[in-house]
Amino acid sequence: MWERHETAAFLVLAEELHFGRTAERLGLTTGRISRTIKAVERRVGAPLFERTSRTVRLTPLGEQLAADLRPIVRGLDAALERAVAAARGVTGVLHVAFLGATTAPVLLRGVELFQRRHPDCEVRVHEERLATTRAHLSDGTVDVLLAAFPFDGMATGPALIRERQVLAVAAGHRLAREPAVSLEVLADHPVIQYPQATSRSFKEHRTPSRTPGGRPVPRGPQGESFSEMLSLVALGRGVLPVGEHTPGSFPHPGIAYVPITDAPPILRGPVWAESRTTARVRAFVRAAVDAAPHSSVPPAPGR
Repeated sequence: MWERHETAAFLVLAEELHFGRTAERLGLTTGRISRTIKAVERRVGAPLFERTSRTVRLTPLGEQLAADLRPIVRGLDAALERAVAAARGVTGVLHVAFLGATTAPVLLRGVELFQRRHPDCEVRVHEERLATTRAHLSDGTVDVLLAAFPFDGMATGPALIRERQVLAVAAGHRLAREPAVSLEVLADHPVIQYPQATSRSFKEHRTPSRTPGGRPVPRGPQGESFSEMLSLVALGRGVLPVGEHTPGSFPHPGIAYVPITDAPPILRGPVWAESRTTARVRAFVRAAVDAAPHSSVPPAPGR
């Protein structure tokens, strides 16, 4: 069985490919790193690094071992962090974010209750952009995001907001005069697209590739933010299904909103990276659920 210091020495050297920098990062001597790596290679039974007087490179076996070990070590570190946080109580800093004004009030109610329950934990709140939400959840810039479901590859809590869908069209568009429309009309008009970084299942839910009747939906231009997408609608470049609260959150004189009779509701709630689930995250999700108006919380959606 490997010791933890052996795993650390191997993974840092696999990253640095330099014995001196590896020793400096780990606070050890170069000789100690060299002896540790040789011991690991003897245990494996084959070289993990190719060494010359000038370079250090991973062997194919070393590359595979490093790829296998990295997620295991990250999981161990996360488990230890969760245990330490649970032992100490909910402390430290929690980064929470929201997407647009629709989710902000619900998020802020959750923040207020969380801070009353956990005064030793600092909460930092900011607004996110559609194009960066996934990256910021993955790298830890954001711990919890209040956003629309579904969100591929992320953990989700209960839905805290339910909205009916309406169709955003240019104010002079012929559909603006209709009292209501069906999703079938999407086959007759280009639909504005969400940014590339948005999850696939989310886009299929909000901007489907086919109507319920199976007709293909033409793709309109892509926006990099929700405000930009609405501007494309106002310019007549396409239509866009949105939540019924959009007119109040993003007022735009060049857009009309038409109810959609057969669209599924939009559900919004907490989203976070499962590998970064901490005591702080779990406590915040509980607070957000407890602080949400009871009438606005439908059953949790399926994953």
